Amino acid sequence: MGISRSLIFIPGNNQRFLDKSKTINSDIVCFDLEDSVPFEEKENARNLVSKTIHDIGRSDASNEKIVVSVRINAPDSELAMDDLKKIILDGIDAIVIPKVETDYQIANISNIVKTLEKENNIPNGFIKLIPSIESALGVVNAYSIAKSDPRVSSLVFGIFDFLHNMKIDSNDDDILTGYLYGRAKVPVDARAAGVDSIDSIWQNIGDMDGLERDLVFGKKLGYTGKCIIHPSQINLAHRVFAPSQQDIQWAKKVISILDEFAYEKTGRTTETTKIGAVNLEGKMIDAVHYKQAKRILESVNQ
Repeated sequence: MGISRSLIFIPGNNQRFLDKSKTINSDIVCFDLEDSVPFEEKENARNLVSKTIHDIGRSDASNEKIVVSVRINAPDSELAMDDLKKIILDGIDAIVIPKVETDYQIANISNIVKTLEKENNIPNGFIKLIPSIESALGVVNAYSIAKSDPRVSSLVFGIFDFLHNMKIDSNDDDILTGYLYGRAKVPVDARAAGVDSIDSIWQNIGDMDGLERDLVFGKKLGYTGKCIIHPSQINLAHRVFAPSQQDIQWAKKVISILDEFAYEKTGRTTETTKIGAVNLEGKMIDAVHYKQAKRILESVNQ
């Protein structure tokens, strides 16, 4: 998706947090329907998130910077289908899929999303998929998951579920050796598949020095961004994961080609949501990539 220095999770059942999300400067805003939402509040969270997505809207130029995603419930659960039916609508850019272990799960979700895109007049292939790797099997299959579908734009590494799956005590003073292989493998597999990788959360929101060390370490492993649980962590993540020259060059190409195609089709360079996908150097790009490209260039000028 071009740039993913930060992905912030917003509890889907908290109206106050959902309202604040419209002004958060994270690269990706992720409304959560999974872990942060109790079972009895799932349906209410779906309704609140659906309304928030509708309010943001892709057509609202003031919100052009916001890349909107939703973390659904586990793909093999009965909840996932209900989530998708409610939140696949105009305004959503990506689906974060938790606890992914096989490429078959991605293929199944992709087929469902394709059907729902058509039902909601969303261009085919517009909505991206962000699988979250949270188990030993997921780590083993990370490359095949990343390569499984053109919609996959990034992999996320989910540290605490991975530790639980590996039966490693997360309260140990030093758990680095326990998760290092899994944490290091995910960005390698993502890069080999040609997609981004987003590192796991830093849980202690009061420890900014620890966060910075963790960000730097993650970048050295090859991650392109960080999962965020509090807005105070965003600017530091953006500083550490500043765009490279390759990112900047990519962004300029994306804006140039999409502006050109939009003008040919609509007479306006800003109507990128109406032209669907365009081929750039063998890869399909669309309005989501346009948002990300603009953010890259804006971040360079800040």
